[in-house]
This record gives sequence, structure tokens and C-alpha cells, in this order.
Amino acid sequence: MVEQSHIAGWWPRLYEPLQNIGQKVADWFAPRSDASTSEGAYEINVELPGVKAENVDVSVHDNNLIVRGEKRHSHEEKGRTFFFSEREYGLFQRSFRLPPDADGDNIDAAFSDGVLCLKIAKQAPEKPATKKIEVRQG
Repeated sequence: MVEQSHIAGWWPRLYEPLQNIGQKVADWFAPRSDASTSEGAYEINVELPGVKAENVDVSVHDNNLIVRGEKRHSHEEKGRTFFFSEREYGLFQRSFRLPPDADGDNIDAAFSDGVLCLKIAKQAPEKPATKKIEVRQG
């Protein structure tokens, strides 16, 4: 029993450095965003600091708006010794389920100052067709 309590004491510490890695990976691979609506459109803004517009891909698949891209490594190590580097690089992806009235064929994407702004037009509600029903006698 003493041996088990000794193992139980060091076992959590062994994985302690790895505890927050999952959250750190999720934070980068799912960029921060906000979404809003107005009378004629939905708007989604995605923060992509350090990412170039040509490294961003926006698509619609099965009523999901998908933002993919890559933040590329840009610093040179030649002649330098880094004390630390907290900057993150790599692939990212974020998807958003479109509401039923969103027009997936009418999306505008603009990229400025590290923010991707997506404007999704709303479809006009369908007006029910009027159909005349003949009334028969008797």
C-alpha cells in the first residue's frame, strides 16, 4: 500500500506540464471570433493576427461556413539565441453552422488588420403562394 501511495503522489506531477496543452492547442486552432445579426445579414469576425490573406480559405459545406488557414513561421534563428518564444504557428480551422435563413451563396469576405469579416446575406422569407380553390355546388 505504501508503494501505491508513493506512485499516486508522483503520477499526476509527471503529466503536469501536459495539462494545459490541449487548451493551448484548442485556443490556436480555433481562432477567437464574434457573430452578430442585422436586418439583412449575419456577420462573423474572426481574429487572425499575423496571418496573410492569401493563407486563408473560406468555404461552405453542408450548411457550415468553414474558415481554414495557416500562420507561417517567420522569424530567423541564424545568429540568435532565443530565451523564449510564445508565438504560435501552424494550421487552424473554425466552422460555423449557418442559420436556416442564411444565404450560403451570398457571402462577402474581407480581410483587414488581422481580422476576417464575413457577411452572410439573409434570404427573404418565402411568401406562401396563393391558390384559388374552386367551390363546387352540391
